[in-house]
Amino acid sequence: MPLGDDYVRTIVLLGLVSLFTDISSEMVYPLVPLFLTAKLGATPAFVGIIEGIAESLASLLKVFSGYYSDRIQRRKPLAVVGYASAAFGKLALYLATSWTGVLLGRVIDRFGKGIRTAPRDALIAESADRGKLGSAYGLHRALDTLGAVIGVGIAFVLFTRYQGEYSRAFLYSLIPATVGVSVLLLVREGAAQRQGAERPTFSWDLKALDSRLKWFLLIAFLFTLGNSSNQFLLLRAVDLGISPAQVILVYLVYNLVYSLFSIPAGRRSDKVGRRRLLTAGYIFYGLVYFGFAFASHAAQIWWLFGFYGLYEALTKGVERALVAELAPAHNRATALGLHSMLVGLGLLPASLIAGFLWTSIGPKAPFIFGGIMGVSAALGMFLILPKGR
Repeated sequence: MPLGDDYVRTIVLLGLVSLFTDISSEMVYPLVPLFLTAKLGATPAFVGIIEGIAESLASLLKVFSGYYSDRIQRRKPLAVVGYASAAFGKLALYLATSWTGVLLGRVIDRFGKGIRTAPRDALIAESADRGKLGSAYGLHRALDTLGAVIGVGIAFVLFTRYQGEYSRAFLYSLIPATVGVSVLLLVREGAAQRQGAERPTFSWDLKALDSRLKWFLLIAFLFTLGNSSNQFLLLRAVDLGISPAQVILVYLVYNLVYSLFSIPAGRRSDKVGRRRLLTAGYIFYGLVYFGFAFASHAAQIWWLFGFYGLYEALTKGVERALVAELAPAHNRATALGLHSMLVGLGLLPASLIAGFLWTSIGPKAPFIFGGIMGVSAALGMFLILPKGR
């Protein structure tokens, strides 16, 4: 990737921070729904409520964190606070003895994500050479998701070796979370900020945003209503006969595919434009969710989780690159935060809808709804984004 040395250093370090933080997060994430349902007796609807509340409350912080970062023209301090919160969230999970403790742990963890996401993404955008945003975000996504692969692998080893002792995994997850914060301290913000040294005064005038960006944000929010927590995918795997230990492994497959295809997808979007990648990604999402709805035996789940990882690779980094491209430089962190906030806010109603559909109609219903929303989002992306680069 033809980036300057200082810029490469910043992006790689931020990727390593995310790698260690995701090792920590994914050591516990696939265990949370199992812990809630198997140990604490919670229903799938309750899992949806906890995840929806945690994600939505945290998402409210993303746009304000981005706004504050733009206002003070600093990224790193907010990122440090956000990543440090991840460690405290894991500590709360370790101490949890009821669903309220799990909710507290998830809220603290997602609070940190809400604080750090927009400043970190803005720092990546300011650290990338012109025309290489997709590659920069793709590299970050690949390292981030590689951490998820490692974390899920560790979760599997701990879960099987200690016969489903959840607390041990929660406790050990504190170690990589602490390492991630330590790596973040090595980032030199000044080198990454050179492109933005002469920025205009910050303004909260969102009317000035590109009309394509506004339409994209609207479509992304509406799509999220059908994109409930990934924990429903894990519960669906259990519903089709996958054992708790195998649930961790299918989640590993998802993260492995996500990591492997993130860099190629980002580079491809730099060459052919964001439209093709996002349209293809949302079509993949719709087909995968229809697959989860109509799957009839456990073997199909492995393929579905792999294709779901491909959807993530085709969209997550590319979406950030698109927002960073279309947003004015002095409003970049705010726009990135607004995007993350809208997506996160949609998770509460999405998870509530999924839990309600699952409980009242059956496990197929939330995935049929999600599949419809995915195909609709693909059509929306095709219509609002221009052809080519």
